[in-house]
Amino acid sequence: MRGLDDLEARLPPPGAVLSPAFAPSHKRNQRLSYEASAGGGMIRDAHGIKVPHYWGHRERLRSRFLSGGHKPMPEYELLELLLFNAIPRIDVKPLAKRLLAAFGDLNGVIAASESSVLKIEGTTPKVYLQLRISEAFAQRMGQSKILKKDILSSWDDLISYCRVSMAHRDTEQFRIIFLDRKNNVIADEEQAVGTVDHVPVYPREVVKRSLELNASAIILVHNHPSGDPTPSQEDITMTDLIQTACSSVSITIHDHVIIGKETEVSFRSLGYL
Repeated sequence: MRGLDDLEARLPPPGAVLSPAFAPSHKRNQRLSYEASAGGGMIRDAHGIKVPHYWGHRERLRSRFLSGGHKPMPEYELLELLLFNAIPRIDVKPLAKRLLAAFGDLNGVIAASESSVLKIEGTTPKVYLQLRISEAFAQRMGQSKILKKDILSSWDDLISYCRVSMAHRDTEQFRIIFLDRKNNVIADEEQAVGTVDHVPVYPREVVKRSLELNASAIILVHNHPSGDPTPSQEDITMTDLIQTACSSVSITIHDHVIIGKETEVSFRSLGYL
């Protein structure tokens, strides 16, 4: 009986107006309301039914890409096509534009580090995976244009490949292009990765690897994450040390190229080699 008395005491009096003790932390929208739809826009489909404006957008974008190619499409639409594989069933145009705003252009987005990408609202590990896959395809395609070819007559292809691989990295990378006696590329290898303004390179290791590959000549390449390809005194000193080590075993250094974000610098054209 006491239990019933306690229950009756807890019941509100008749006619009392009740309100929640705490306001809900979310707003319950109708899924297809004007406020809930991306961009706030509604259109009518072929059956006269109102749907969010982005319905059918993915298929329309794919059709435009397949029929007209990529050239007439803005960068954010190309990035959308890539994001379709990582994020299903939502409008990814805002995310594509956020990524481009954060990293400048498609090159910057594709080359961005995992930590930088995941800081952008709406990104996921699957988004980062799609970016890495795209970067791998771009690098493999660029590399195929220089391997087993006379690199001195394919210099523009080499520079294009190095830009794709290195221009937008946020740490310094040092790579070597190994050549045979006919200046054909026999290997392209990353030798070291450093910090934002330094990469450790050891002349002994450069010579050792060149001898292992039976290379007759090499081209040195590294990037400046700052974007300015101007050689530092450390770059010049390091190149001199490598040249001295290589000349002792009859290995020629054709050039040392520093890749910046917009342009590159050749040590040979500057008179350092």
